[in-house]
Amino acid sequence: MSAAGVVVTGAGHGIGRALAARWAAEGARVVVNDLDTEAVEKVAAEIGGQAVPGDISTEAGVAALISTAEERLGGIEVFCANAGIDRGHGLAAAEEDWAAALDVNLLAHVRAARLLVPRWLERGGGRFVVTASAAGLLTMLGGPAYSVTKHGAVAFAEWLSATYRHRGVRVHAICPQGVKTRMLAEAGPYQELLSHDSALEPEDVAEALWQAIAEDRFLVLPHPEVADYYIGRATQTDRWLSGMNRLQQQIERQVEQG
Repeated sequence: MSAAGVVVTGAGHGIGRALAARWAAEGARVVVNDLDTEAVEKVAAEIGGQAVPGDISTEAGVAALISTAEERLGGIEVFCANAGIDRGHGLAAAEEDWAAALDVNLLAHVRAARLLVPRWLERGGGRFVVTASAAGLLTMLGGPAYSVTKHGAVAFAEWLSATYRHRGVRVHAICPQGVKTRMLAEAGPYQELLSHDSALEPEDVAEALWQAIAEDRFLVLPHPEVADYYIGRATQTDRWLSGMNRLQQQIERQVEQG
C-alpha cells in the first residue's frame, strides 16, 4: 500500500491536508484536490504530491478529477472523499444550501464510487475513505443539511462495505467531533459543543485512520467517546434526544445573553 495511488479531496486545509501528508509520508503517490487552487498547490509542493484543483460538487467535476488523477498516477488504489461543507442553519436553510450540501457531502462520494468501484473489482480491490463526522452517527444541532448529508455519507459507506467487501473493496468512515479546522472556528455558538471532548488536531484524525486501516476496521472514531454516544442513541433514543434538546436550550440561552 505504500506506493499506492491516492486521491484526497478537500485537501487544501484541515483534515484533508493531514490525510494527504500522512499518505505521502508512507510512500504513496498522492493527488490533492480542492477548490482553493493556491492552497492545494501549496500542499502538493509540501508533500511531494500533485495538485488537481477543481470542483467536485458536480458529476462532471468528479469525473474530471478521477480521469486526471488516473493519468497522473497510473491508477487509483485509494480515494479519500474528504471534501465537505456546512451550509444553511435551522429550518430557514435555503434550497440551494441543501442542494450544495447534498452534492458535496454525499453525492460526490456516490459519483466517485460509481467510477472507481467497477475498476477496482476488475483489479482485485481498492480502498474508499469517507470523511463523515460524529454528526453522521449522532446529529448536529443547528445544521440540518450538514447532519442529514453526513448521515447519508455514513449510510453510503456502510452500503459500499456490505456490498463489496468480499470482493476486495475496503471502506472506512471517519467520524470525529471537533477538529481544529476552519469549520470549527466558524461554528459560532456550537463551537463549545463540538469541542466538549476536546478538539483534536487534523493530524490526530489521520493517525486514527491509519490505525483503522491496520486493524481493517470500518468505523474510525478519533474521539473514542463517540462510540458510547452512538450506543446510547441506539439503545435509549428518547433519553438521548432529551439530552440533545437540553443542549439546544442551553445554546439558545447563550445566544440570547450575547
